Amino acid sequence: MQPSTWAERAQAAADSVNEGFGHRLAGFVPGTWIGSIARPARRIGWPWDPWHYWWQAHYLDCLVDASWRQLGTGPHNAMPETPQRTARDPSSEEPRELRLAWDLLRGIRGRNFLQYRNAFYDDMAWLALAAGRADQLTERIRHRGLRNARTAMRVLGGQLASADTADGGGGLYWNTKRIFKNTPATSPAALFFARTGERERAQALVDWLGATLFDPGQGLYLDGINLNNDGTTELMTDVWTYNQGPVLGALVALGGPANLARAEALIAAIDTHLTIGWETHDGARGRTLRGDGAGDGGLFMGILARYLTVAAVNPSLSTAARDTAKRLVLDTAEALWSGAEERPAPKDRRRGGTYWTFPQTPGHAASDEYPPGSRVELSTQLQAWMVLEFAHQLTGA
Repeated sequence: MQPSTWAERAQAAADSVNEGFGHRLAGFVPGTWIGSIARPARRIGWPWDPWHYWWQAHYLDCLVDASWRQLGTGPHNAMPETPQRTARDPSSEEPRELRLAWDLLRGIRGRNFLQYRNAFYDDMAWLALAAGRADQLTERIRHRGLRNARTAMRVLGGQLASADTADGGGGLYWNTKRIFKNTPATSPAALFFARTGERERAQALVDWLGATLFDPGQGLYLDGINLNNDGTTELMTDVWTYNQGPVLGALVALGGPANLARAEALIAAIDTHLTIGWETHDGARGRTLRGDGAGDGGLFMGILARYLTVAAVNPSLSTAARDTAKRLVLDTAEALWSGAEERPAPKDRRRGGTYWTFPQTPGHAASDEYPPGSRVELSTQLQAWMVLEFAHQLTGA
């Protein structure tokens, strides 16, 4: 039977990623999990092979999303500073996805040569955010936090703070070369600091983004600034979909009239500039979030959808802004599902069965973008999975 509800579709995507990409570290290390960057994967990976630290961070976020869904709880993209405790039913089992999340965090550290740090502050910010959500969910269920996640947050939070300097007026460096400050690092770091109680630092980062990288003509945030040796700066004017997401998340998390007004204006600008037209199967027309291809870009649309979902359920925003955010997420989910294709699993998979394959671009067919037999990238499938989770969160269906 074909999945008909958003919950069923999200679970189909989760199963396809977990079974099609997920495996133990090195194929055998117990208590670990990691995602291959493409399907089908090489049988044996080498330490120098690419593994994309930040893709794994978003895989961790997806596992947390699925766990909340299986527990029958509402949207939890946010991380409340004091999560509500609930009585645990001793007869209930933790979702498989939550156990995989614990294993994945161990797998990331193991694959990263037994450390959480890497050379890119944006990567570290994404893992810090995902670790925080995994810790919150674990505490909600077990009434105690996840030690590995808290260690990751402490280590990575310190790294992020070290990259927040007065050079260029503020903001975070992109990487340890410390010559470029940008939205991709500053915005998720601002959200992390807002969620973990460093609100003054978070507000200063958001204000720096607004003063330095906000383009009033488009209402969107630009990429970053190069810091030259002579003390001058060079503005990089690229606009990326995913950059707008954590800015929106940070504005909503910080709250207050000024931040919320900026959040509402940003939602309107996203609707105007970062969407594409799409025609539904029954002839109705709508607009979905713009896709950004494969590779790293295969995550961009999903990241933006995550924080539009946060906005859509926040009662502090206007009804119009929330409705716009919700519409964009649901239309994008519908368009992605319309292009999905169920395919037989490779014969060498022990469990057999089928995998769902999702397109990179809403409204396109998976069979066009990933013809049968071609390698399917993890990033694009994580993106589809998270958007389907958000559709469930917004509808309860």
